[in-house]
Amino acid sequence: MALAQEIKQQSLQLGFDLVGITGAEAIGDGHIKFFTDWLSRGYAGRMDYLHRNLEKRVDPAKLLPGAQSVIVVGLNYTPPKQDSVKQKTSPAGRDAAFAQYEDYHQFIKKQLRKLIAFIAKRVVCGVQFKMCVDAEPIAERAIAAKAGLGFIGKNHMLINPQLGCQVFLGEIITSLKLPADKPMKGDCSDCGKCVRACPTGALRSDGQFDANICISYLTIEYKGEIPADLAKKIGDRIFGCDECVLACPWQKNAPPCKNKEFRFCADRTVLDLKEILNLSQKDFDEKFAGSCFTRLGLENLKRNAKICLDNLQ
Repeated sequence: MALAQEIKQQSLQLGFDLVGITGAEAIGDGHIKFFTDWLSRGYAGRMDYLHRNLEKRVDPAKLLPGAQSVIVVGLNYTPPKQDSVKQKTSPAGRDAAFAQYEDYHQFIKKQLRKLIAFIAKRVVCGVQFKMCVDAEPIAERAIAAKAGLGFIGKNHMLINPQLGCQVFLGEIITSLKLPADKPMKGDCSDCGKCVRACPTGALRSDGQFDANICISYLTIEYKGEIPADLAKKIGDRIFGCDECVLACPWQKNAPPCKNKEFRFCADRTVLDLKEILNLSQKDFDEKFAGSCFTRLGLENLKRNAKICLDNLQ
């Protein structure tokens, strides 16, 4: 069996749902122009880190000198059907699907380390690898599309026709030369359901995305007091927002996550708002250990809970 096929087979055995390979050259000029225009218009909000390391972000070889290939994996995180999850009866806030699992960064890194070890045993010494999971400056959706995992939709998410939009991505940049897969053909055609579903208009009709007014940005990335007009539109969303994803026709029939090792936390599908407001730091650390909530911190979680409670009254 060819090495590329072995890598793909092992990726699936490690619990990933998608895997593709592409060259380590820079992403296309169209993607680069769209991203730099987006930054220049101020649509990145206060996410200053997106302005840094631009050359690395668009060119994987800048992250690993001598890079030849990028192995891209995808993990479906569509949660179980809600009728199988116990709902809370007290005032509750909804959180985004990705936050209902253990911290995906650590889980995917653990599996990618296993994949690197598998590859390293099959190649000559001196082959280099660099693992990327979200935090590295890499245009992962554009690279995933280039590797054939899906196409980028009007909601700016990677869409896979079988798995929908709720797919975590991880990458291994390597100096190993591997045959590249072909990009997947696909687009949203004249569908605009995600644009119409966006509660704040962050998904603009001109195809742009304004993070400044995105509920996911406001409830996770934004620090400080959220402007009152936007706070009202947050509704009961305490951490993130899935409206543009749930509106996508490709997501409607997406299967739930099948990876049993990737821990789903049923008690995080909705959060008791009054309980959150009364949490001590110790309680928070215990309740949300190993989750994406630790990135937000207790004070900002309480800020979000207060907004949700006000909106529900």
